[in-house]
Amino acid sequence: MAELKAKALTCEYRVNPMGIDINRPRISWKIQSDQRGTMQKAYQIQVTVDHDDFSDLLWDTGMILTDESIHIEYGGPDLLPRKRYFYRVKVWDNFDRESKWSEIAWWETGLLSPEEWKAEWITPDPEEIDPLSEPAFLLRKEFKLKTGITSARIYGTGVGLYELYLNGERVGDELLAPGWTSYHKRLQYQTYDVTEQLLAGSNAIGIMLADGWYKGNLVREDNRNIYGDRRAAFFQIHVTYNDGTEEVIVTDNTWKASTGPILFSEIYHGEAYDARLEKEGWSQSNFNDQDWTGTIIQEMPITQLVAQENYPTRVTEVLKPIDTFVTPAGDTIIDMGQNMVGRIRFKVHAPAGIRIVLKHAEVLDKDGNIYFGNLKFAKQKVEYITKGEDTETYAPHFTFQGFRYVKVEGYPGQENGLPLENFVGEVIHSDMERTGEFECSDPMVNRLQQNIVWGQRGNFLDVPTDCPQRSERLGWTADAQVFIPTALFNYHGGPFFTKWLKDLKADQLPDGNVPFVIPNVEGGKGSAAWGDAATIIPWTVYQTYGDKRVLAEQFDSMKAWVEYIRKQGKNEYLWNTGFHFGDWLALDAKENSFVGATARDFIATVFYAHSTRILRDAAEVLGKSDEVQEYSFLLDKIIEQFNQEFISPSGRLVSPTQTAHVIALMFDMVEGKAKQRTAYELNQLLIQNDYHLNTGFVGTPYISLALSKGGYHETAVKLLMKDDFPSWLYQVKKGATTVWEHWDSIKQDGSFWSDQMNSFNHYAYGSIGNWMYKVVAGIDMDSTLPAYKKIKIEPKFAGISFTQAKAAFESMYGRILSSWHLTDQMVEIEVEIPANTTAEILLPKARLADVLEGNRPLVSVDIHSYMETVEGVRLTVGSGSYHFRYRNESGLRPNFTADTPIIDFLDYNDAVGVLEKYAPGITKPPAIFSTKARSLKELAELEEANLTGDKVKAIIEELKTLELDAVLVK
Repeated sequence: MAELKAKALTCEYRVNPMGIDINRPRISWKIQSDQRGTMQKAYQIQVTVDHDDFSDLLWDTGMILTDESIHIEYGGPDLLPRKRYFYRVKVWDNFDRESKWSEIAWWETGLLSPEEWKAEWITPDPEEIDPLSEPAFLLRKEFKLKTGITSARIYGTGVGLYELYLNGERVGDELLAPGWTSYHKRLQYQTYDVTEQLLAGSNAIGIMLADGWYKGNLVREDNRNIYGDRRAAFFQIHVTYNDGTEEVIVTDNTWKASTGPILFSEIYHGEAYDARLEKEGWSQSNFNDQDWTGTIIQEMPITQLVAQENYPTRVTEVLKPIDTFVTPAGDTIIDMGQNMVGRIRFKVHAPAGIRIVLKHAEVLDKDGNIYFGNLKFAKQKVEYITKGEDTETYAPHFTFQGFRYVKVEGYPGQENGLPLENFVGEVIHSDMERTGEFECSDPMVNRLQQNIVWGQRGNFLDVPTDCPQRSERLGWTADAQVFIPTALFNYHGGPFFTKWLKDLKADQLPDGNVPFVIPNVEGGKGSAAWGDAATIIPWTVYQTYGDKRVLAEQFDSMKAWVEYIRKQGKNEYLWNTGFHFGDWLALDAKENSFVGATARDFIATVFYAHSTRILRDAAEVLGKSDEVQEYSFLLDKIIEQFNQEFISPSGRLVSPTQTAHVIALMFDMVEGKAKQRTAYELNQLLIQNDYHLNTGFVGTPYISLALSKGGYHETAVKLLMKDDFPSWLYQVKKGATTVWEHWDSIKQDGSFWSDQMNSFNHYAYGSIGNWMYKVVAGIDMDSTLPAYKKIKIEPKFAGISFTQAKAAFESMYGRILSSWHLTDQMVEIEVEIPANTTAEILLPKARLADVLEGNRPLVSVDIHSYMETVEGVRLTVGSGSYHFRYRNESGLRPNFTADTPIIDFLDYNDAVGVLEKYAPGITKPPAIFSTKARSLKELAELEEANLTGDKVKAIIEELKTLELDAVLVK
């Protein structure tokens, strides 16, 4: 039988999740098939509590006739706490094939009700250890277990941050647990399988506690103890024996407490660690804790404990430094080669008492000295004092830094050069699954894509922060909402945003207003484009993953935000009152202002309409007919009032800025001739500005999409390919390895933007990535069928100066690929469509008679449908891999200039003939193209080439007449 199977089974987005507290978890799977056009016709799910016995079933769906394969809700008996459930899936397809059962997957529940918690919150006795002191607390307890342990779990949490140890070994690999939530309303607990770490007989558990976000320094220098002023721990161990009995060990006042080697640990400021104060064996049994103090039961203002929702924060990659050098100021510096977020781990062999200091920064100044000015009051400093025993290894525990460069002080022998092999950088972020990739034949655009990904990695650290280095690192709502389409291409963000949205809902004000940052530690109220995260983010999650539950859970919050706006001012159809950030950091701002020139009430009303449209659409998805009717009417009235207020009778916008035109187009605020005029005038504004943008946080995320959507795609391309200020590639040209907060964070003369607000890792402008995936590569969806159930592949390469691009996205149904390669003679497009989906594909400027698929005429290929249109050939296909080729007769060709990178030629011998004509011997050996010259311009600069500008021009013209294919550097 041909291969058909259900694979990649997940429960609540995750593979074999442990310790969930969702009573009706949802199951998803992907389908593997070796036949094109495969659609699921039916499925069957079976659930049992015995891995080896699917004859005694807890739940069996039987054969369900449907093509649904994502978010299938468990429908069996109520789940029990602390129980593992095994499940498997079988599918039938449209070719009447029945698969074998999938591999067995599982989920395991945590503690499903407050009554199941037996632990107490504990903290060191304040009479003996000052609860406000800086050193991290150590808590420990010894206990004895019987023989015959079959399973053991630890459930627990702490405030601020904790690390857990058992019998001298670290439990789990999570960092910065329990993460950051709206602590007074929601606190995550974690579940650990410790079956293999427990022993029959004596055991010991240890907990290390530091301030973290809960009570550490946040936002302002004098701002501490935002959620509380006491660290505390809350844990219980459940041990099950082979005779069916169970034993529970909990945190209570029988635990002992002390301080240890961590003298200080803060999110902003780093960590100080004195290895001489280590208490060897402190988390093992038989440790002498006679001089340790007691603990007390601590009342905590926590209203709800929830199982871990987000991906844990982990070390996801280890980087080796690329260089060490001494600056003109005399500082010894390590260069990691990449602006990263995480920590340095180092080894040292030295006598006791040597103090080593690491200071972290992102860039060097124009004189080559390390630059700390943009950190504000964050210290980003790590101090380590050696204990003097053999080789010591250290990395900080409860902090993270944003950096590329590290100033090292006090390392033994550093005056003779640092041993780079003793230092590594550990990259830290929420451990999300990578789902997207984009690459093209232009190395600078590829570097931009890498910068976007690195910016996301650095800022998606349990919450979507705005920056990871200075004294801020907050969950700014606007940054998150403008970037989320790009974010969900790059990484799977389902659990990440599900968790953060619950905190947004928890911190939303009673009147529906949404604070500037989530979790809310700023106290600020909402602003247009900031508070709209309440609607935009759940809708984008729904669109990307087909997750109706997130819409249902957030619907009241979404509605409250729209109703809050509705109550502002005297006209319920305009938002023209209150504070707004406007087009933040736009280049058309007045002198000494951060706010762009676009009228704030214009922006506010556009986003009011956008959120209302989303609310209406969400109501339709959820079957809320009354709300559909109400918010359809409201949307119509907002657009009507907007057109009366902000558009002249001739169709001209009253706000003559790029951003005004962008958002009016993007959010469908104009129609007919006004829409055409708005698109035309946006294009003119770009032309008048030499194809440079002057948009800020509001306009930039949408400018390329608005141009391509409005019929000016080639202008969008020119905007991308600019490499002078202001542009995306200007940053790349300046050596950026992440996305900057300002277009000129480093100015053209090498000086910096103001120290007060100058992050070199600020992902908002990385939102261009959405356009690169969706428009350049062409991966999109039919929005009426979310989660890419019906895929659109419509690459746009007109005007692009590179010859190939490829993007892939791992959707809920499987891998989607769109790859194109352009030569003067041919267009080639490769597409992959996952099983149980269909796709509509546009082959730009193709003629039906010319198209080959897999070397066969398209008309002889078994696909759903095809037709020739003015745009090209449109196809509807089922799942499978497709390779289309057709003649390039419509001007779809790269802009081949002296700056065009070259490596190879389709007809290499002809190329050699042309080049030897102007520079005899230059092409011998052929490696000249890959190792010495990236472009004809660089070729001309080679000493042995001796090519003048006129000769280069002549080469270009002759190559064009030969219609040779310039394949760009990958």
